[in-house]
Amino acid sequence: MEALISAILGDLVGRAISFVIKKRCEQAAEDGDLQRLQRLLKRIHIVVEEAEGRNVTNREMVRQVNIMREQMFRGYYLLDEFKCREKKAKEDEEVSSYSFAPSEFNPAKRFRRLSSNTTQVESMVLGGGSSKELKQAVLGLENMVAVMKEFAIFLMSYPRMYCQPRSTYLFLDKCMFGRHLEKEQTISFLLQAESLGSGNLGVLPIIGPTLIGKSTLVEHVCNDDRVRNHFSLILLYSGNDLKHETLTTFRDNCVIKHQNIASDEERGMESLLQSYERCMTHGSKIIITSQSEKVVSLGTTEAVWLKCLPREAYWYFFKTLVFRSTDPEEHPKLTSIAMELALECRGSFICAYIGASLLRANLSTHFWLMVLKHAKKYMQKNLILFGEYPDDLKLGNQPRYNWILADMPGKLFLQHKCDQKGPAAHGDVPMITVEDLLYGRARPQGKVDVLAWRSLIPPYYSYVSACECVTKCSSA
Repeated sequence: MEALISAILGDLVGRAISFVIKKRCEQAAEDGDLQRLQRLLKRIHIVVEEAEGRNVTNREMVRQVNIMREQMFRGYYLLDEFKCREKKAKEDEEVSSYSFAPSEFNPAKRFRRLSSNTTQVESMVLGGGSSKELKQAVLGLENMVAVMKEFAIFLMSYPRMYCQPRSTYLFLDKCMFGRHLEKEQTISFLLQAESLGSGNLGVLPIIGPTLIGKSTLVEHVCNDDRVRNHFSLILLYSGNDLKHETLTTFRDNCVIKHQNIASDEERGMESLLQSYERCMTHGSKIIITSQSEKVVSLGTTEAVWLKCLPREAYWYFFKTLVFRSTDPEEHPKLTSIAMELALECRGSFICAYIGASLLRANLSTHFWLMVLKHAKKYMQKNLILFGEYPDDLKLGNQPRYNWILADMPGKLFLQHKCDQKGPAAHGDVPMITVEDLLYGRARPQGKVDVLAWRSLIPPYYSYVSACECVTKCSSA
């Protein structure tokens, strides 16, 4: 009997030792992959930044840069995800070292179980990146780096467009993020020569939901030197219905975005605007932006579709806005909280700017957890009240309940449609901001206009929402 027990114990001990050794080996391999990933990301990041600063005209090279950029974002996302998980695991180990008391009511044990459950939830929320996924990302980046030398040589043959600031956050604050491929696709359409006698006017539809960045894309395209050097006149039509326009109203509703100052062309400028036929001379192009897919049929070329940024690209954007010059690696707990909040923002650029502004104001774990808690509560509240999560891209005219950090028992803020106002209207934008409502600095009576965000990039829109304070229903 004793021999049997010894044999069983020996087998159990052997299995336990094998399990521990296996886990240690897996952990060592994972750590090695993370270090390789970090080194590869630095190399690819340098090439991507160099490409973004050069006037690359080859479409295949533009596509290659876009692939590199997507893989870079994916790599950074996995890197941050694993680092946050490691930090959480270490915290759990520290807690477990104080949990040897036999009682089931030991507070340390209860906290350990709670932490374990929280880790599982966080893993599901953050995407649950596995070691296999990490290894695949490393192999993919290694293959990309292997052929990067030849790509970099070709890249150096293209002229520089601008001098990018050394601090990435300064650059992101004043540039259009994540639309490089769409921009080059639009510029390629504008610069493409039309065959003589075709009689067809080139039309490019740009389709996407509200607040996705259609006007921003067009503005950046029209500001590109290649486009300005190609066209003598660029007009922005700001009316609602072209088919009812007359020559006079069409001209009144157009804003000159660019005009070449050349004597011969300048003398003929007035005559170009006197009739549609003469205005739309050979080589003229039209870009239509719309939320409706119906305008696709009006295009003479493949439409440009604007969608939400991928999760990985959006996290890179959000993290850069939040931490700015602060190194996220010095604040792993804050990074973990920021990753969760980025998921709650659901791809909204305005939400990213507002959320980042809130977090930057107070680098406190307690404060960031409070912001995350209120954001999740706000999402759930709208799900209960309206049957779906709030989404800037699908909001339309439907109101929603906005979240607040201030203590206002029994009160909620109802936020209506968000309108964009051009730079000419900046003097008329409201003084009250969304942050004033969130912090309780302003408690307006009735429905008032509130400034949600003022963009720092062209076309410098201000985003204004009508808000009102309402009494919370008992069911809410």
